[in-house]
Amino acid sequence: MTSQPVESTDGAVEAQAHLHHAYLLGLQLMVARDHANDVVEDWIFRLFRRQHEEKFLSSFSKLGLEGLPDAVACARYHVLSNSIGGVGVEYLAESDTKAWVRFRYPRWMFAGAAICGVPVGASRGFLRGWYAQNGVTLGNPRLGFVCVSEDMTGEFGFCGYFREYPEALSDDQRLQFAREELPPAFDADAQPRPPTAEWSPERLEKAYRNYAVEYIRNGLQALAQVLGADVARDIGKRAGRLIGLQYYPDLARRVGAHDGDAADAAHFLAAMFAGLGDETTVLHSDARDAELEQRGLRVLRGLDDASQSLLFECWAELWVGAIRSHRELLDVVWERVDGATVRWRITARRSLA
Repeated sequence: MTSQPVESTDGAVEAQAHLHHAYLLGLQLMVARDHANDVVEDWIFRLFRRQHEEKFLSSFSKLGLEGLPDAVACARYHVLSNSIGGVGVEYLAESDTKAWVRFRYPRWMFAGAAICGVPVGASRGFLRGWYAQNGVTLGNPRLGFVCVSEDMTGEFGFCGYFREYPEALSDDQRLQFAREELPPAFDADAQPRPPTAEWSPERLEKAYRNYAVEYIRNGLQALAQVLGADVARDIGKRAGRLIGLQYYPDLARRVGAHDGDAADAAHFLAAMFAGLGDETTVLHSDARDAELEQRGLRVLRGLDDASQSLLFECWAELWVGAIRSHRELLDVVWERVDGATVRWRITARRSLA
């Protein structure tokens, strides 16, 4: 079989979202296992500050938030942006200057049993990195965030409110804690929805995928800032390999792949890469040897050379792990032809049968 272009299959876009979400969880657990709570907090702070600077203001018009009071707009933003990413969040309005958000379980950021292995520093990191920064980004020095409950402290989950105060806040006042407060009652009719004219089902599906992929892009760069590129690369590669190994059966089911020989493994990779929007061609495939070319590399777009190198070396381990998870023992190697093209070669070693 030679030179066969591969189109995206049903389930491939969602499979990519699922995989990158799992990779984020794996990175959190591995960093928490190997490093102290303050390192986790610093990393998550930098990750969420990157996310904030890239996404917050640029998404306001897309989500229909322009012209609203700042506290209300911020609360609605978190409901809308997170719901697009598959995260359950509720909006609880109290006034134009006090608007609540309550994240519901299961928590996307710490899905499943992973919530038991992530330290409280992760919570403090994203509170400082994003929530305390909203007023600064909006040019409103009177806007802050008050947290009333967190995940890792075993209360009732992450919950708090954006509040506009009468006077400007100092740096250490933009994030506050008020454990004694409870949110108002939930109102289903008050929940914001993305503008239907701009958010088709297809666009929502791709946004769900991109939501997870962006956490990996920014997360590995932020980890390099905290621990250095070499340590970040080591953690990123180990976590990527394990997630690929662990999640291959689920991914294969989602894209209709078969746990078989080298040709089947090439079909799996091509289907998954098409789910990213990359152009993929199977150049050659048979039972013992297959080669494919991936063009576009959406995951690397817009990054400098050093960031591309770090990210791709870690990200590639997802696919090395997935291929090695096959029943038939397979080797896979890759070669970056240029900044937007990579070739993968899969070869058989021996059968376990």
